Amino acid sequence: MLNKTLHKALTAILGLILLLGSNAYGQEIRTYSNEFLSLGVGARGLAMGTAQAVSVQDATAGFWNPAGLTQISGTQVAAMHAEWFAGIAKYDYAGAAFPISDKKRFLGITAIRFGVDDIPNTLNLVEPDGNINYDNITTFSAADYAALLSYAQNIKKVSIGGSVKIIHRRVGSFATAWGFGLDVGLRYAPNKRLILGAMLKDATTTVNTWGFSFTEEEKQKLELTDNVIPVNSVELTGQRLILGGAYRQPFGQSKLSLLTELNFDITFDGKRNTLIKSDPISIDPHAGLELEYNNLIFLRGGINNIQQFKNDTDGQTFTSIQPSVGIGLKIKEVRIDYAFTGLNRISDGVYSHVVSLLLDFTKRPKNAAN
Repeated sequence: MLNKTLHKALTAILGLILLLGSNAYGQEIRTYSNEFLSLGVGARGLAMGTAQAVSVQDATAGFWNPAGLTQISGTQVAAMHAEWFAGIAKYDYAGAAFPISDKKRFLGITAIRFGVDDIPNTLNLVEPDGNINYDNITTFSAADYAALLSYAQNIKKVSIGGSVKIIHRRVGSFATAWGFGLDVGLRYAPNKRLILGAMLKDATTTVNTWGFSFTEEEKQKLELTDNVIPVNSVELTGQRLILGGAYRQPFGQSKLSLLTELNFDITFDGKRNTLIKSDPISIDPHAGLELEYNNLIFLRGGINNIQQFKNDTDGQTFTSIQPSVGIGLKIKEVRIDYAFTGLNRISDGVYSHVVSLLLDFTKRPKNAAN
């Protein structure tokens, strides 16, 4: 039977779920909003099919599940760079985590940028006299930014955590948005092999306030080309509940062990293209494996994005599964991870390479192994 502490924590999370019917500011919750925050950070998590809400135990936990920060034993710094969609988009992450006071409480800091740069701006391509002047073409960036401040605490076998996040989105000089949200997480380890966890993203509904800025000349050109001129607006991101479990199986007296994790992403904002879909609840399962040797070498794999598509030629419906693979190497304080994602038939050769670095500054005895 779960102890009283776990029961209270679960009750708190369930209480937050009751906010799902909220329609703050009189606005409708959008089915797809702030999706860049669903991509994940760190090559370990991406190689394992983004199944990380339970087993994460390093600085990236500030993103995946802040309760996982309780598993670090010293200061950690992490960074990642990814070339998304065959290099079209740049995805960068930096984070840090460290214990405070009695080492029962922990803090984490996360920074994310996802952007497409050097987009041609052709609004001024045609001059007033009708001539085309290519020198008038400029470029701009469309980028999404997020900063998270995370806190976690141990309560016996239960860990709880939360992340306050600030979101900034910018499309050149034309549009900007600021947003604010809150994530909460829970981790429960009844024994050394089994871990259960829950993560509620955008627990209080994340609000993005958009502002648009066009000159009168730009507005006229947009109207002439039958483009809609956007107006200032509020965009809401609904809750996403992630439930999962992980199990670590050692192999006898060898230094090998296998970690298996299964997560279920549950959204409440309308019918999505997921394995289990309805209106308004959709469920997106994803799973990952990690084969570890002596805390030194890691082989990883995972599946996610299980979706159904219709073939344009014959009208047949088929199911697409996106697998991912990766490898990790840890030498003393340094861990280098690599992930290769985008391996489904829909991606049509558009793959993504992800490299991340983790530095662990935990003080260890001089005779400690790697």
